[in-house]
Amino acid sequence: MSSAYQRSTGLVQRRSAAVTSNNDNEEDLKTEDKFNTGDAEEDLDSKETRLTLMEEVLLLGLKDREGYTSFWNDCISSGLRGCILIELSLRGRVELEKAGMRRRSLGNRKVICKNDQPTGDVLLDEALRHIKETQPPETVQSWVEYLSGETWNPLKLRYQLRNVRERLAKNLVEKGVCTTEKQNFLLFDMTTHPLTDNVVKQKLIKRVQDSVLSRWTNDVHRMDRRVLSLLYLAHSSDVLENAFAPLSDDDYEVAMKRVRELLDMDFDAESMKEGTNELMWAVISSMTK
Repeated sequence: MSSAYQRSTGLVQRRSAAVTSNNDNEEDLKTEDKFNTGDAEEDLDSKETRLTLMEEVLLLGLKDREGYTSFWNDCISSGLRGCILIELSLRGRVELEKAGMRRRSLGNRKVICKNDQPTGDVLLDEALRHIKETQPPETVQSWVEYLSGETWNPLKLRYQLRNVRERLAKNLVEKGVCTTEKQNFLLFDMTTHPLTDNVVKQKLIKRVQDSVLSRWTNDVHRMDRRVLSLLYLAHSSDVLENAFAPLSDDDYEVAMKRVRELLDMDFDAESMKEGTNELMWAVISSMTK
């Protein structure tokens, strides 16, 4: 059956460029820092729960009633680290170093700190401190490995972000999306986070489905950066299938065909186009290898 979820997001109301007072200037800067995350589909007056990329990917992977991700999913750990890097980039905190005259590939360019102002998110700020303090700078692939703890260099183990899934799940609990329970698995007890209701997740699923169906565009640079990143990272985290499962057979085939088109793109070429986010493409390139 075709999905029939309702979506209630509007366009961002942009302030006028002609600002006449210092107070208005300060307010604009705060608003830009909080909401300018690469997309133009969030209503500033909306009461909806806003989730980070990490929380959205985890939410797609969580079983609704059981409240935990699949035990067989060994991709989501690195996928969440990729989400952290893109989230920092969309918030204007990190960027790729300049390509230079020789146009080095995305994989060879380093991640540098652009703005060390805290984001207010504990995970993001922890990763940002690591990136800022590390000299010389490292590549995207290196940072995914360091933040995941998947490195053979013992000196880099201090960069590992621990208990990421549990911390993100607690964020979802604080935002009223999930609750906390204890579940017995015969040999051990595990804290789980079942959904309190399905509304937020169904809206997220609807947004993912629409991005490759009713709102599909052949030009990825016309797509919302956050949604585009979510498609790629949900795929590399092996949770995208969960969003497509409710689709009819015909819609499912169309959706998967378009995802394959996204995966077959030349990421280095896309990153060279005007106005694009190079670090976003560097993470996507690294995660889809």
